[in-house]
Amino acid sequence: MNNLRLLAGLLPVALLSGGVCSYGQSIITLEEIFEAAETNSAQLRPSFTAQTEAEREISVARAGRLPDINASLSLSYIGNGFTTERSFSDYQKAPIPHFGNGLSLNVTQPVYTGGAQTYAIELAELKSTAARYATDFQRNNIRFQLTGFYLDIYKYTNLRRVIESNIFAARKVLEEMRARYEQGTALQNDITRYELLMSNLELQLVRINNTLNILNTNLVTTAGLSDGTVIVPDSTILARSLPMGEEHRWQQEAMENSPSLSLARSAVDINRKAEAIVRSERLPKIGLQAGWTLDGPILVEVPPINRNLSYWYVGIGISYNISSLYKSNRSLTKKRIATQRAIEELNAAHENVSLTVRADHIRYLEAYETLKTQEKSVELAQRNYRTTSTRYSADMALITDMLDAANAKLDAERQLVNARIDIIYYYYKLLFATGKI
Repeated sequence: MNNLRLLAGLLPVALLSGGVCSYGQSIITLEEIFEAAETNSAQLRPSFTAQTEAEREISVARAGRLPDINASLSLSYIGNGFTTERSFSDYQKAPIPHFGNGLSLNVTQPVYTGGAQTYAIELAELKSTAARYATDFQRNNIRFQLTGFYLDIYKYTNLRRVIESNIFAARKVLEEMRARYEQGTALQNDITRYELLMSNLELQLVRINNTLNILNTNLVTTAGLSDGTVIVPDSTILARSLPMGEEHRWQQEAMENSPSLSLARSAVDINRKAEAIVRSERLPKIGLQAGWTLDGPILVEVPPINRNLSYWYVGIGISYNISSLYKSNRSLTKKRIATQRAIEELNAAHENVSLTVRADHIRYLEAYETLKTQEKSVELAQRNYRTTSTRYSADMALITDMLDAANAKLDAERQLVNARIDIIYYYYKLLFATGKI
């Protein structure tokens, strides 16, 4: 059976007759939920903010290429001085103008920093890219989480229908048993045992309704939808023709698009750039300098001159941190170890993604085989139930046979529901592993 025929057989009865929804309910597709989460999800919003913050860091790093301009103004009170001989004799007072002022303006333009400024900008750009990959990773996680909630709602909705159908059938059997009991052809014990089956089915129905309520709340909250929204999954999701694809194609897409791998690669690039920044500390720094100063009084003369002295200068400044020759070795070694760790984490991420894709692809193909098996199992279980029911009505079967047939039918129908959902689940799990969800 090809995919199209197989999945066409998956389409169950529409969840709401005629597509009419009661107040507060919405038939919504997975894609619409993804779009709502993109805008409203509180779990995704911090990632967007972190991405914006990382983009602003690029502007901060580029500002390092701009000139440094410093201006200073000082006003001071200067006390009188004194003079002595070198032997500290012949003490004489030295009157000094008491009001002192200072005004200066200095400009420094970096010309060569050993690559530190360029590396700092490139590092900021790499961190911005990593923030974008982190957002993609978080988005994928949220979408896969929403997919799980969505498919679980679909599964438990169908399970509820199965349970309700079995409750309806059990009530009919009970009515028949009570009629036979009145005629003296059935035992009260038979009625009690089937009433126990009914109680168990009704308890399962309560649990399923509670589970649906929890799943709906989780999905609505995670997607950022309005409170009170009741999600009704789109029943056509099982009618889609899903591609099978060879494993190598899925593996190739995972290697190219997986956010976890992209994030790990960016970590390697970031650590290598950090190494380059440490190495740049060993190189001299060259910059253009210019300044203007106005000071008063002139204290270098004796006696001091009560005038302002102004001068300006233009030149080239060269600085070299000699201590970097023996201090940066330790920092560089640390950065190299960090780079090695990032490379090892990238290799581990490659391995994990490859294993995950392989396992999910196998489970995806297995889900189709499981579906065919479960369809046959349901057919046999329903046939056995009808046969046993007919024989019981003719007093040719025991109540235990009837209970066993009912339980086998219920279990087969449950497994069929799970098999239908598993195909969609493992397909989206493959999309999640390959970064295509």
